[in-house]
Amino acid sequence: MYSFSTCWNSHRHIDGRAMLREIRELGFEYAELSHGTRVSLMPGILDAVNAGEIKISSVHNFCPLPMGVNHAAPNLYQFSDERPRQRELAERYTLKTIEFAARVQAPVVVLHVGSIEMKPYTDKLLEMAARGEKETPKYQKLCVELEERREARKVPFFERTIESLKKVVPEAGSRGIKLGVENRQALEELPVDSDFFLLFREIPGPNLVYWHDTGHAQIKENLGFIHHAMHLESLRDRLAGFHIHDVQFPGRDHCAPGTGGIDFAALKPMVRPDCIKVFELSPSLSPAEARSGVEHLKQIWGQD
Repeated sequence: MYSFSTCWNSHRHIDGRAMLREIRELGFEYAELSHGTRVSLMPGILDAVNAGEIKISSVHNFCPLPMGVNHAAPNLYQFSDERPRQRELAERYTLKTIEFAARVQAPVVVLHVGSIEMKPYTDKLLEMAARGEKETPKYQKLCVELEERREARKVPFFERTIESLKKVVPEAGSRGIKLGVENRQALEELPVDSDFFLLFREIPGPNLVYWHDTGHAQIKENLGFIHHAMHLESLRDRLAGFHIHDVQFPGRDHCAPGTGGIDFAALKPMVRPDCIKVFELSPSLSPAEARSGVEHLKQIWGQD
């Protein structure tokens, strides 16, 4: 199924029903409720779903936003946090998201699971790549430094993440909902791409799955850390869905498919019929630009 994320339009609506109607008018039967969904939008969302105007493919944690938060904040609380209170809040609001997903009959909740507390390298590497400095000794030295420091620091952050996930996965399972762990664009965020296998070994049941963000993977390929298509192929068996957007080199993402550098044809063999395919496009795109990107992708991946 194809779906369309409300990250594109939630900011400009005060009525959740009107927000979803705009997505329906783009030609979508399904929408993903993004992590920018304010509590005030909930009544209209429920009205639209209950009236059969649209179906919800997926919900992005945290949704709805915690009270008092009025902007997208998926990393507001993290399972990896050193502070127990912050981890408790991450778990609490994830459980609230799972409950809301059940109310709107969404089969998947998409998660950002955490990060490693360390010096930020991603933005510096993106700046250097944009200046054409990717092949310089300074860039290569910075990449090695990042990998060494990340490896030295990641274990306790990853262990806390697994501990929290083990608390929320059973609740999702009891409601028939899967939790999709999203690959992230920042090199400091979890899971490190090579650690997805360890995560799924630690939590082996069917309710923890992989959620592939095409833009995030492409940014890491642009920086020289992964091969996009090979990474996706390696996790195909746990793949539940996609966030689809393009990337203009090196790191401008959430662009319409066809306006950046992603080779969507190379990803097509990994797109199973049961995968949820969500367009996650920038709010800056016009309806015409969004439609053009959707059609470009469908010409490559198929119409269904």
